[in-house]
Amino acid sequence: MQNTGTIIKLSLLLSFVFLFTQCASNKKNAAVHKQVLSYKLDTLTLVDQSRNREIPVAIYQPENEKNLNKIPIIFNHGYGGNKGGDYLIYSYLTTFLASEGYFVMSIQHELPTDELLAMTGKLQETRRPNWGSGAKNIYSVLQQIKTSYPDLLYNKLVVIGHSNGGDMAALFTQQYPTLVHKIITMDNRRMALPRTSAPQVFTLRSNDYPADDGVLPTDEDAKKYKMTVQFTNINHSNMDDDATTAERSYITEKILAYLKQ
Repeated sequence: MQNTGTIIKLSLLLSFVFLFTQCASNKKNAAVHKQVLSYKLDTLTLVDQSRNREIPVAIYQPENEKNLNKIPIIFNHGYGGNKGGDYLIYSYLTTFLASEGYFVMSIQHELPTDELLAMTGKLQETRRPNWGSGAKNIYSVLQQIKTSYPDLLYNKLVVIGHSNGGDMAALFTQQYPTLVHKIITMDNRRMALPRTSAPQVFTLRSNDYPADDGVLPTDEDAKKYKMTVQFTNINHSNMDDDATTAERSYITEKILAYLKQ
């Protein structure tokens, strides 16, 4: 009987520990969920008058304006085949950054009427018109947002892009180096990253596709210009909303850490 009583007490104790652990876990998950949802989203369509071109933009910022750190981020999606709606993808990253206090502008670069992205020839040359259009989009959005949100810290502007959007970000930064404080590319593969310490350069690399020759800095250049090249175990195509929970966590943590340097 004494052994049976001990077993019962032990079972009750284990049940209590399990319930306590579950409650703590639920509270932690709720906190994370609350953090992810602590943003607000506005969509608008700007017009680049010089090209008579519409530019859809999604703006993410903290739900509580008191949490806004006033640092603007321009995000550039990967190529989506001109179907549209790509500026609303990568929401795991844009909403996370907004919840961390950043003012995030995600630009729709390709329109249904645009020429499709070149898939043949020397892509560093045949895709240049597409990147050039993207750079013009970035510049136009930036100038118009400055008028609507004059209090943002534009001297701390961050430009982020994945894949083809990363190539656009690299070209824009080369064309307008004084406008960019930091550039972050997520596996851009064609456009060479600027060899510079100002703006600061950070790139996350995939594990399945190599970059073209000259895109990434040599070890000597990376050290000289304090460029950060971070290799990962993530596939190129898994850097958008297809990323697993673990991959999302890795990408967001690495980018946030670099932003706070």
